[in-house]
Amino acid sequence: MGLSIQISPQQLVAPVIDSRQVMPGVFYLKLKAPPVASLARPGQFAMLGCGPDVLLRRPLSFHNANSDTGEVTFLYGVVGRGTRWLSQLKPGDTVDILGPLGNGFTIKPDSKNILIIAGGMGVAPLCFLARQAQDGGRSVTLLLGAASAANLCPAELLPAAATCQTATEDGSAGVKGLITDCLPQYIDKADQVFACGPLPMYRTLAKELSLQGKPVQVSLEVRMACGLGVCYGCSIKTRDGMKKVCRDGPVFSMQEVAWEELAGL
Repeated sequence: MGLSIQISPQQLVAPVIDSRQVMPGVFYLKLKAPPVASLARPGQFAMLGCGPDVLLRRPLSFHNANSDTGEVTFLYGVVGRGTRWLSQLKPGDTVDILGPLGNGFTIKPDSKNILIIAGGMGVAPLCFLARQAQDGGRSVTLLLGAASAANLCPAELLPAAATCQTATEDGSAGVKGLITDCLPQYIDKADQVFACGPLPMYRTLAKELSLQGKPVQVSLEVRMACGLGVCYGCSIKTRDGMKKVCRDGPVFSMQEVAWEELAGL
């Protein structure tokens, strides 16, 4: 599912334009990387070097890419040594970047109403998708869920013209509960559904009767070593056999993933 044409990724040393914390433990990173920006599509990702003391690159989904300015942006949480190193970058520093990688989202030509479901950090790749959909004249509804108001993506990083419904587990913003609780009132109008979030959210969506018969694409975020499909470290079980998230995904049709076989996503 997603873009089927494999494009040779670009590798370069990219200068940092902006790097700042936008939520507790979550950082925004903007790089000047014209060769990557010109090729990147929503749902794809890049592998970023994380300094001389971290061997493996870290995979980050594109939060946005602008071919006119040559800029790419990322939204990521600090979860270990690699992302901690990235969080300490300042404008003028440089980062080794390899991308774009993987297969992204596919918007059908006849789709007019797009429903996007983001759980927590799952919002990161979906903003790029929402902007592309809006640029194509489509209506976008964004369902955005988080643990609390402090963990919701700031409004300035969201697509301005999207209809946005929020939900927080503690009730500090929007509807109290899970974002999947809001799904029934929006699903009928949707021509396509796109989602990114934690494994429990995906399992809930896979059982949601109102989604049966709807085309649903999901972005999987798993641990990756090479990002190129060489090491098989990100392989998952699907209805069509084993597939590599970095090469065959990270975007899949929801119906093709064997959710009962996944753990730790």
